[in-house]
Amino acid sequence: MGKVNVGINLEFARPDGKSFEWSVEKAAAMGFAYVEPMVHWGRELLSGAGYFHSVSMLDDPLRMKAAVEGHGLRISALSAHSPLCLPDVSADYLRQAVRFSAEAGCPIVVTDDGPARPPWGGFEQHQVLMRYVLEEAVAAAEPRGVVVGLETHGEYTATPEAFDCTAALVASPALGMNFDTGNSFLSGNDPHEWLEASIDRVVHVHAKDISAEDAARYRGKVRGMLGCACGDGVIDWQRIVATCRRAPRDLVLSVECGTVEDAERSLDHLLSVGADAGP
Repeated sequence: MGKVNVGINLEFARPDGKSFEWSVEKAAAMGFAYVEPMVHWGRELLSGAGYFHSVSMLDDPLRMKAAVEGHGLRISALSAHSPLCLPDVSADYLRQAVRFSAEAGCPIVVTDDGPARPPWGGFEQHQVLMRYVLEEAVAAAEPRGVVVGLETHGEYTATPEAFDCTAALVASPALGMNFDTGNSFLSGNDPHEWLEASIDRVVHVHAKDISAEDAARYRGKVRGMLGCACGDGVIDWQRIVATCRRAPRDLVLSVECGTVEDAERSLDHLLSVGADAGP
């Protein structure tokens, strides 16, 4: 039986307009065991000035590692979302994210198929483009012991059938599933059943709940959004935790919500339904 720890995606800090270091310190103070930082390319004014939590991949990855370990935390994954149908962007981006992740001591890089598409072509062409990007990503990941976690999010990953088709484009132990409970629900699936059927390939989980109001308003219309506090919405977290216990590896439930208050309530609820308090 695997461990099921609780982490926090640093998106929770976005409304406060604070830095990466502040976000990590806050996550530790709330009692989380893991954090999921976001990375970006190049220079970004708000991040560089300390008003946004994302970290540039031009920075030293040891900065990230030191900040996280200095607060007694671990990195569960890097949020490195990039549009798989745009290889001119995503191939280099994901290669760099994998190298950054390895040096920062992070085992997983999370991406998804993204909404962006070239203005030409269709399904068959998109499959070729996505295969190229994924092949390049796993080629960088395999020798470094990093896993690329493909998220349940966009058009080509939003249902079990679509996800399986995309994941089958490459055959590599360095490609796994980042299962997003909220995204899978919004796309019209039963996230509990999908997770149960896929648990052997899941490497990371975005613990996202969707309020009843947002479920009624957005289900079937969007494939992703920030969630409410875990326990305040439609997801059965006791069932999710029990399923994650059956995974062949330890998993982190990385909470995706929009405020510090929701993050605190999410942690309390996930621990109350059986998640582990520490690594």
